[in-house]
Amino acid sequence: MSKVYFVGAGSGAPDLITVRGQRLLSEADVVIYAGSLVNKELLENAKADCEIHNSAYMDLGQIMEVMISAALKGKTVVRLHTGDPSIYGAVREQIDRLAEAGIEYEICPGVSSFCAAAAALGKEYTLPEVSQTVILTRMQGRTAVPENESIRLLASHGSSMVIFLSASMADKLQQELLASGGYSEDTPCAVVYKATWPDEIKIETTLSKLAETMEQAGIKKTALILAGDFLGDKYGLSKLYDAGFSTEFRKGNGPR
Repeated sequence: MSKVYFVGAGSGAPDLITVRGQRLLSEADVVIYAGSLVNKELLENAKADCEIHNSAYMDLGQIMEVMISAALKGKTVVRLHTGDPSIYGAVREQIDRLAEAGIEYEICPGVSSFCAAAAALGKEYTLPEVSQTVILTRMQGRTAVPENESIRLLASHGSSMVIFLSASMADKLQQELLASGGYSEDTPCAVVYKATWPDEIKIETTLSKLAETMEQAGIKKTALILAGDFLGDKYGLSKLYDAGFSTEFRKGNGPR
């Protein structure tokens, strides 16, 4: 019996997979990849005789049948997920079924698109005196969201927010972000379509113009929506690098 490896493929660019993830992919006998989101260039790292399955055409039962059958035969299996498997990766349901079958697994983290989006924009989510909290969430669609995690309630904090899987609901999202008063119409927003892919698009706007801007750009899927004052120009300086701030490694020149 072999082990199943859940590997984060990264945000899109093939060289943003981790070194470990690339090694596991190159050693795999069987790869099941999320074909609707994972960059197919990554499959060039697979062995010539590797058995490859596109999970976009498979349901959970079919995915598990392939993984469990291969692992029981002693084959190395890689389940290649987009971004990092821990964020909207639907891995828990797979892991639990592997455990029921007595099959070991390991998770290799990846670069999530929310990290790639910030990098593309040249922004930092956690700015002193602006925001020290990042909320990763999504709008309710066909899959429900817990009532106490509605966009409206989360927006009341006014912290840095990254909204996944919601580009097709831009009008409703804009309304919900404004509803609690945590954000104003002038709150900076950004949209990053396919971060780190060759056809990446990044747009900066304000909350009052979010839906209109996305419609004009024709962005309706595969995009992250970012909201919060971290996208603005005002912030405090880090205490860590303040000349007057003492740390374990450096004595500051401030008052004693």
